[in-house]
Amino acid sequence: MSEVRLSVEPRTEFGKGAARRTRRAGKIPAVLYGHGTDPRHLALPAIEFARVVRENGSNAVLTLDVENSTELALTKTITVHPIKNYIEHVDLLVVQRGEKVTVDVPIVLSGTPGPGGLVNQDLDALSVEVEALHIPDQVEVSVEGIEIGTRILAGQVALPAGATLLTDPEALVVAINEPQAAEEEAPAVAEEEAEAAAE
Repeated sequence: MSEVRLSVEPRTEFGKGAARRTRRAGKIPAVLYGHGTDPRHLALPAIEFARVVRENGSNAVLTLDVENSTELALTKTITVHPIKNYIEHVDLLVVQRGEKVTVDVPIVLSGTPGPGGLVNQDLDALSVEVEALHIPDQVEVSVEGIEIGTRILAGQVALPAGATLLTDPEALVVAINEPQAAEEEAPAVAEEEAEAAAE
């Protein structure tokens, strides 16, 4: 994952009205905290930050240029407006090079299972501990040619070097099932139609 540099401004006003004014100015209210430091209130450039999230995912590591200093930060929480779909607020966590952080990494399935197999994905992310500057964008799980009845557990997923699994290793990630429901419904519908025709 690449580091991204953003120029940010300190915020001196707080509260809902101030947050609205910040957003009207094309910026996102944010708080930077961690490593025993006092929380710092910042304003992130909205368009640039949205692009970072789109291109690097929600685990983006940012180099923040703020008041003649730089801070390395991990995107911790992004609050999105439920209706208007814009970013309302961001929580950032101070990180240091070489430091390990806990993040949820998305699981992406690839391939097609064996004949007749239906893919049932139970988990869409794995919780891992990994070095802050080496957070993977995603973890790929291949279901190519896997037979019906196969289950892949979290502990069986290959993680990038240096990443430690924190999700329960017995947690089900994906199962290849038989498409039963459709087959069971079809004969029942056929019987009903036959009975209706007989009447």
